[in-house]
Order: sequence, then C-alpha cells, then structure tokens
Amino acid sequence: MFKSTLMAVLLLSCALSVTGLSVSAQEPNPGTAKAGAANPAPAEPAGGDSPVYKSDLGFTYGYSPDWELIDTKPLTPMAQQKAAEGATSEEEKKGAACAQIGLMLKHGSPASIIMTVSLPYDCYGSSFSDSDLPGFGTGVSSGLKQNFTIVSSKNATYKSGTHNLWVERSAATAKADPTQTYTIETVCSMLKKGATCWIGMVKDDASLKLLEQSKVTLEADAPTALVPADALAGAKP
Repeated sequence: MFKSTLMAVLLLSCALSVTGLSVSAQEPNPGTAKAGAANPAPAEPAGGDSPVYKSDLGFTYGYSPDWELIDTKPLTPMAQQKAAEGATSEEEKKGAACAQIGLMLKHGSPASIIMTVSLPYDCYGSSFSDSDLPGFGTGVSSGLKQNFTIVSSKNATYKSGTHNLWVERSAATAKADPTQTYTIETVCSMLKKGATCWIGMVKDDASLKLLEQSKVTLEADAPTALVPADALAGAKP
C-alpha cells in the first residue's frame, strides 16, 4: 500500500467509528467530540430547492434537503486524533493530521450515509497525479473493511469533463449486525488542490441514485452527475 492510501484507510475507518455506523448504524453524536483544528464547513443552501456543498479544494456537490446535514467540524479532529494514534510512521501521522471529513449526510434508520473525505496538498506537502487515482481509491474503500464484510465489488474509471474519476461499488453487510445489508460506493478524483472522494454507505436504490445523480462541479468543469449511469456497465469484479 503506497503513501497515497495510508491516510484514507486510517481516517475513513475512524470516521465510521465516530459516526457510530460501525455499531448497527446508530445516530452520530458529534456533540461529544473534542474541539480541534478548523475544517471547511458546508455552505448555506444555495438558491432553489437543493442546497450545495462548496469545498475549498475546488468542487461543489448538490444534495437533497431531505437528508440531515451532520456538522463535521467536531468529527474531523476526533477522527484525526484516533488516526494519529494508529499511525506507524511520520508520513502516516502527517496524512492523518491533514485529512478532512467534509460533507456528511444521513437519512433513514438504520441510516444511509453520504460523505466526502479529502487530503489537501498544501497541508500534506506533496501532490498526487491521475496515475495514483486507482491506488488512492482502493485505499479509501479498503478502510471500510474494518466495519463491513464485502460480499462482492466491481470498479471502473471514467472521464467527467477534464477530470478522471475512479468508482467502486460493493455489496456488503455490517460486521456489527450481519442482517444489515448496504451498498457501498466510493468515487475519487484528483484535483489541483487535493485528492477527494465521495463515499456512500446506503440502504436502498433511491439513496444510491441520489449519491450518483446529484450534480457535481470539478474546478472549472460544467456541472454534471457525479457518476454516469453507464460508468460501471462494463466493470469487472
């Protein structure tokens, strides 16, 4: 596992534990988290019916107002602290300190979760290229294995405007409660200011469709659906 995946595995597994999803999809309790370093917060809802999350890394993502917006400001420092405690090298500690949980949405009970995890290059001190994309995406998705048993999965790469994206969709069961089944989808891209991934841990087809069809803008590209309908059509396990 090379350096671009280390942060992803550490922070994502910690984020899942913090939200309580690893324990039968319980309600997140961000109010109990310790205060820490600042983290970019979701913007106020834009005009119209759909709010829009705006990241300092240069992307936006629209989402349904029917989903609950979770305050990630207290979550990120707590996840970073847990990740740092599990790090085995200075490089891993640096990655854990720089990684950010951005947007986090919750819907239903047991909950479906949509979230973003990013690594800003100005904090990390080095950047990644598109050749790192499959490894980075695989690293992010592998962090889920601490909390889920993966039954099957398939992945693919696709082009959106001027950007390359990597997507993996998995069928999984929660380790804390094997009767709880999920579809897990991870979508990653390399931007000029950082690497970022959208992660959905969803209970139904409607939630998966929301993750994929919500509009995203990547830097100067025109708005488009995050995942095209045929992105995984020819994917292999």
